[in-house]
Amino acid sequence: MTALTLRLGISRCLLGDEVRFDGGHKRDGFLTDVLGQYVEWVSVCPEVEAGLGTPREAMRLVGDAHHPRLVTIKSGTDHTGTVKKKTENRLKELEELDLSGYVFKKGSPSCGIERVRIYNEQGIPNRNGVGLFARAFMEHFPLIPIEEEGRLCDAPLRENFIERVFCYHRWQDLMRKGATAKRLVQFHTIHKYLLLSHSPQQSQVLGQLIGQATQCPPKELASRYGELFMKTLAMKATVRKHVNVLQHILGYFKNQLGPQEKTELLAVISDYHRGLTPLVVPLTLIKHYIQIFDVCYMRDQVYLNPHPKELMLRNHV
Repeated sequence: MTALTLRLGISRCLLGDEVRFDGGHKRDGFLTDVLGQYVEWVSVCPEVEAGLGTPREAMRLVGDAHHPRLVTIKSGTDHTGTVKKKTENRLKELEELDLSGYVFKKGSPSCGIERVRIYNEQGIPNRNGVGLFARAFMEHFPLIPIEEEGRLCDAPLRENFIERVFCYHRWQDLMRKGATAKRLVQFHTIHKYLLLSHSPQQSQVLGQLIGQATQCPPKELASRYGELFMKTLAMKATVRKHVNVLQHILGYFKNQLGPQEKTELLAVISDYHRGLTPLVVPLTLIKHYIQIFDVCYMRDQVYLNPHPKELMLRNHV
């Protein structure tokens, strides 16, 4: 059985396609040139796919934040029904592609996932809207990691999103193979320290859930675990949490380190804690010792290599 292709959905304009209302694009170099080397993009432009053409009259969200209408600014033409109908069909098509994540265009009335301008009947805007397509996507695929391209300029947010993408991809692969009790235990085991870096409390809850692996039907257990797994990874991994994980890992081979080696490693972890070095520095030294002392349990931990090192994401957190 071959591995699943890692596919991500993306707002089409971010790939450089000239599909925006003004006939332009919003090509994002990191997404196309860097992340694009590791994923297969599935591009979507709800407005073009709904037949609205390029260029087209600019649109905005109007009315209630939970049930907005998509209306052209000058002529007042309501395209809500057209876009919603196409969205329903597109989501069914995307089901077949096993997406592991999605990058949306910030601020778009169809694709923005938060703080989209929405206008009341008096024409006064506020920023509590969600794009029509983005809202439908999130409701249809609640576990799939999503992000806006604008937020990916923030290093911790970028690292978190891509980490979740690769984790969800592994989860999809597990579900495709069949989530037996044994496989669920193995899956949790290799993600233990990654989960700990996001939430010690939720990591413990997940551990307790896995402890019921032999008492709960695998399908039910997998459903509960998968939801909590992705919610935990969406929580912010802080420097303090990372230091806690690094110290836990150190405990696996501290008795094998000489006084000088131990002092050096603790100093490197301290430098990271104080913001003097990025996370990649203590991790590199720890992985070195794990290899030297052949610490099998730690060698397989996803925390050490959650995504391709060539992305250099942990050089900036």
